[in-house]
Amino acid sequence: MSDLHKLPDELQLATAAHVKYIQGLDTKKDQYEYWLTEHLRMNGLYWGLTALHLLRHPDALPRDETIDFVLSCQHENGGFGAAPGHDAHMLSTVSAVQILALVDGLDELDRRGKGKATTGKFMADLQNPETGTFAGDEWGEEDTRFLYGALNALSLLGLLNLVDLDKAVEHIVACANFDGGYGLTPGAESHSGQIFTCLAALTIAGRMDTVDVDKLGRWLSERQLPNGGLNGRPEKDEDVCYSWWVLSSLAMIDRIHWIDRDALIKFILRCQDTELGGISDRPGNMVDVWHTLFGLTGLSHLGYPGLDTIDPVYCLPKSTLDRVLGTQR
Repeated sequence: MSDLHKLPDELQLATAAHVKYIQGLDTKKDQYEYWLTEHLRMNGLYWGLTALHLLRHPDALPRDETIDFVLSCQHENGGFGAAPGHDAHMLSTVSAVQILALVDGLDELDRRGKGKATTGKFMADLQNPETGTFAGDEWGEEDTRFLYGALNALSLLGLLNLVDLDKAVEHIVACANFDGGYGLTPGAESHSGQIFTCLAALTIAGRMDTVDVDKLGRWLSERQLPNGGLNGRPEKDEDVCYSWWVLSSLAMIDRIHWIDRDALIKFILRCQDTELGGISDRPGNMVDVWHTLFGLTGLSHLGYPGLDTIDPVYCLPKSTLDRVLGTQR
């Protein structure tokens, strides 16, 4: 990264523009796209709030209104929907717990919500007792995203004891492939996103001893393309979001130095809208809050100046994890 100071102005991080972009996301209620994405409202709040913390503007969104919104989405069974009136789902429940962790509001679950124990039970009850994996909701779709999400949120709540960790680990090990990667389910193709969920779950469970580190590191490092960006699997295009999935996985196995850092930093910065803010999947495309967060997490992993440090397992600032988990980590 020795030549970063030589980058042109358009390849410097547009911090102020990104903060303003995120702050404006909930003001566009007269636009069709706002309501079309209502099913992502809880996730989107988590993505935007985490990005603001990384940009060192943690108070850019109002704390009380944030907590009020999260609690308005909770059901009697302890789970959270994506927005008020939406069904409870594992993914929105995980985002809700992460948001409350970010704003130091986890105690509000007991004070004003349905309680930490009820929230934990909602997630724990979605574990398949035979296979160890987790469903996303009562309708039964299963994959490693939900397994990881459950371990993430339950550990933040101090409730990992509610689930069968050994069974969960057995399922993850069954998802491993000959190339060192992991798939959506046993026998499925290796994919960077699923590799992240499996490695992060194994890290939380304390079972990284099951991973073939060098074989996996080679597969992950091969995801970098000549333009500096990363793809999710062989023969696919680059995408900024893999700056999170791939780099976090490499960080967990201590192999981040196996990719070209400067080339990836330049790729991510080329995907910015430096005037209106936000980061897109590729240079010149429309920005969104998902790619904005994962572009920033990539830059954080690479030590880009002016950003807080992201935790590769939880996708939360390390300062948040230190406050919530302390010596438990």
